[in-house]
Amino acid sequence: MMFNQCPKYGMAFVCGWRRDMEDAVAIHPSFCRRDSLFPSGLHFFGVYDGHGCSHVVKSCKEQMHQLVKEELENRETSTTKWKEAMELSFSRMDKEVSEWSTSVSTTSCRCELQTSQCDAVGSTAVVAIVTLDKIIIANCGDSRVVLNRGGKAVPLSNDHKPDRPDELNWIQEAGGRVIYWDRARVLGVLAMSRAIGDSHLKPYVVSEPEVTITERTEEDECLILASDGLWDVVSNDTACSIAQMCIDGQAPSPPPSPRSGSRSNGGDDDMNVGVTSETSDKSCLKKKCNFTLNKGIFILKKK
Repeated sequence: MMFNQCPKYGMAFVCGWRRDMEDAVAIHPSFCRRDSLFPSGLHFFGVYDGHGCSHVVKSCKEQMHQLVKEELENRETSTTKWKEAMELSFSRMDKEVSEWSTSVSTTSCRCELQTSQCDAVGSTAVVAIVTLDKIIIANCGDSRVVLNRGGKAVPLSNDHKPDRPDELNWIQEAGGRVIYWDRARVLGVLAMSRAIGDSHLKPYVVSEPEVTITERTEEDECLILASDGLWDVVSNDTACSIAQMCIDGQAPSPPPSPRSGSRSNGGDDDMNVGVTSETSDKSCLKKKCNFTLNKGIFILKKK
């Protein structure tokens, strides 16, 4: 099955208790035009959830799509090459922010941990490349991608948590430890096992993404990209159901602002998310998606 147009999309953010928003979304339709097989180009969607400060997440937002483009233009797009291109892009992004952290003066940065270098800062990175017939996902951290296929929620990524058995084994083999401090954390600090940046936790925390390639079908309704600010309080099935209600024009009224809540109901973490749909456009997206947008979801719909 072929899809010749870029999906429609929307986005929204909800800032938690922090003074600054540390999440970011990057959307670049037709960011890479390879050849006649992709006349409308490849479409880039990314969600980045920063921690410690905002400079790593800003770098990811501004540069990741360019790095991916460079890698894709240098190779064929077979399954193996997709994986190589995404892994190299993430590695280059990690190297750039790590080199920056060693050169910047802490007096010019408001990092939460004022180390001698700005190396206690990082970000998740979940990227979706949408082609005519495929969805390529590269994920590093605990942001997540979920596909609504035929009314069923299909996760296209796996959260990188320190207590995930394979991640735990890797950390321990590298000489690190996972310590429980309200949740599993690498060395008792970071609640994820992979991230861009966080130089102070290397080699225990790595930037290598897990890459999946999924064939698109007629049953695909929407694709949701989100930071853990959403997934900590909303299940995959619920998120897909709400997104489908938005697409069908049946979205419920928005709930009270998350700022008045607690961690248990999603009140203190920044949130952003993404979705892709193959159904026809019916009316103004924002009017149909008030609830979804207030939870930080952006909707992508085929024209």
